[in-house]
Amino acid sequence: MNDMNELDVVGKRIVHAAYTVHSTLGPGLLEKVYELCLAHELKKSGLMVEQQILVPIRYDTLVVEEGLRIDLLVNKQVVVELKAVEQLLPVHQAQTLTYLKLTNLRLGYLINFNVPLIKDGIHRYVL
Repeated sequence: MNDMNELDVVGKRIVHAAYTVHSTLGPGLLEKVYELCLAHELKKSGLMVEQQILVPIRYDTLVVEEGLRIDLLVNKQVVVELKAVEQLLPVHQAQTLTYLKLTNLRLGYLINFNVPLIKDGIHRYVL
């Protein structure tokens, strides 16, 4: 299976897990609750999930270690940024794209759980 097909399979499992979590819990909870539950669902489906992964920022000769944290890194291939906000802002998309660029990964999801229908809260980005 080529890399993009493998990424698509992982992506579909992420979307399915987000649907499962949202249909069980609904909107209105804290982001951390969704993070823990989504990580649990993804692990149940056999995926490797790392939480709150530190991404250092390199500027010239400086390395800023406490720069950014990825909410979930799935199979060391897919960035998942979670929100529980009234409305996604352009900065949230920029944050997700920046994580992809800094990690040299190709696929990322920005998922906002504070929506009536989770399909409206899932955004997929490919570099």
